[in-house]
Amino acid sequence: MMQLSKEHFEPISVDLRQSEAIKRPSLSFWADVWRRLRMNKVAMVSMIFIIALILCAIFVPMMTNNDYFTTNLAGKNQKPSAEHWFGTDDLGRDIFVRIWHGARISLEVGIFAALIDLIIGVIWGGIAGFYGGKVDEIMMRIADILFAIPYLLVVILLMVVLEPGVTTIIIALTITGWIGMARIVRGQILQLKSQEFVLAARSLGANSSRLIFKHLIPNALGPIIVTLSLTVPNAIFAESFLSFIGLGVAAPIASWGTMSSEGLPAMKYFPWRLMFPAVFISITILAFNLFGDGLRDAVDPRLRK
Repeated sequence: MMQLSKEHFEPISVDLRQSEAIKRPSLSFWADVWRRLRMNKVAMVSMIFIIALILCAIFVPMMTNNDYFTTNLAGKNQKPSAEHWFGTDDLGRDIFVRIWHGARISLEVGIFAALIDLIIGVIWGGIAGFYGGKVDEIMMRIADILFAIPYLLVVILLMVVLEPGVTTIIIALTITGWIGMARIVRGQILQLKSQEFVLAARSLGANSSRLIFKHLIPNALGPIIVTLSLTVPNAIFAESFLSFIGLGVAAPIASWGTMSSEGLPAMKYFPWRLMFPAVFISITILAFNLFGDGLRDAVDPRLRK
């Protein structure tokens, strides 16, 4: 065997300053979430669709000349064409325009119901999880009692007291809809309140409200935002279902649920009247759910399948 000598080796100089240099810039938590979310193509396509849906719901009715209230019996039940992209209904109203007015109703109910659920759920769950003991027991038993009440019964009771409309639907959905958010927040607070940073803040004189809303809630924002994104499609489906069975918005206001209800009897002869609102309901709920799943995986990679 050949003997190895020192001449066969070349010493490599080591620069300790270079060894400690940061090769990759540090990322904040939300920057890292956005980086992982962009890698999920399904979630990104869903997000683009949601943004496009919102923009179309805002601007398309402004740009069209057709009034979704105006009837034209001479042009009723027309097939989709260059003049009427989605056809017309039994009163001659343009379905394309009514679809985007219905999108306004559905998105309004979904977003406002989710925001109200967010506010009530975060406050209720944060207080219950932080104080624990009897306070937690009483507050969560109240939540369990409300959760046991069917929201359909709540809607029917509210219809007797209030006028049918978007406001009534939002109130009905938020009476019990915040409980899921409250449970998520309570679970996160129970995990976080024993952490060292909470003890440090308490030692520096932070009161209970500051601990909850300045330290604990911000550290639980990931699950909260994911739950919020999944609450919107549930509210959209609930509004469409209630309008479909006649407990939602009243005619002639356009809603995807009312349009589906009106198109169901004519499905055999004029299928486009049911097809378009049903497709938009399905795709919108699917997009929100896929985006929520992708956001959940981006916030907590441990949950990625």
